[in-house]
Amino acid sequence: MEASGLTPSLPRTEGSVCLSFAHREGGTALAGLRQSGAARVRFPKPAAGDTPEAVLLNTAGGLTGGDRIDIDVALAARCSAALTSAAAEKIYRSLEGDTEIRVRLNVGEGARLAWLPQPTILFDRARLDRRTEVALARDATFLAAELLIFGRAAMGEDVRGGAARDAWRVRRDGRLVFADAFRVDGPVADLLDRRATFDGARAAAMLLYAAPDAPARLEEARALLEGAESVAGASAWNGLLVARALARDGRALQNDLEPLITRLSGRPLPRVWQC
Repeated sequence: MEASGLTPSLPRTEGSVCLSFAHREGGTALAGLRQSGAARVRFPKPAAGDTPEAVLLNTAGGLTGGDRIDIDVALAARCSAALTSAAAEKIYRSLEGDTEIRVRLNVGEGARLAWLPQPTILFDRARLDRRTEVALARDATFLAAELLIFGRAAMGEDVRGGAARDAWRVRRDGRLVFADAFRVDGPVADLLDRRATFDGARAAAMLLYAAPDAPARLEEARALLEGAESVAGASAWNGLLVARALARDGRALQNDLEPLITRLSGRPLPRVWQC
């Protein structure tokens, strides 16, 4: 049998989660759930009176080039929920194509959503394309923390080459209020070592708080970041509070941000963060 000359396609990981919450008597309840492929969600039993928590899982154990995950979450009016992930998302070396992650979050009138996934870890030669779109009602409250780590410092790893694109778009009542994009491509380690970029740091975080009281909490946020091991700062504009931080490793970054996350969310960190 003659060879066709065609390169066989590599196996791909695909997964999607679509879930929605509704306000019922006594609080927030799951209204709909659809999950497929490697993407799954679990619901730990909350303490009495606590906000429902959803934990996202990737049963593939990691992602590489050509893999795709889609997450779609909707909160109806007056709902309150927190979403996190069971473990850090690992983006492995890509042999072809990008790892694609698409996140869509919709938060209704008077609803509160905390989007607190565990860190995303990039390995050498990984290629990540992640896009997050958030739609907020007029008086919705939204807290998000995204941590991006280039190599596991404790394992002596570094990311010499690869690519990462992490883009955010947030709209309130249909009006764009926040647009942000981080992109690095090529000799990653060399680019991150530059003083004008990461100055040698390998972990970066963005914390976004969109709420009616966001501007009034700027000084509180800055006070909580004082004395941090990370290089960190916070700003407020357009009804938003945004904090950014850089650190040599992910653990220092997470430790520095925990007090701010818990203060703004008004609740302890998800239990999986504390394992």
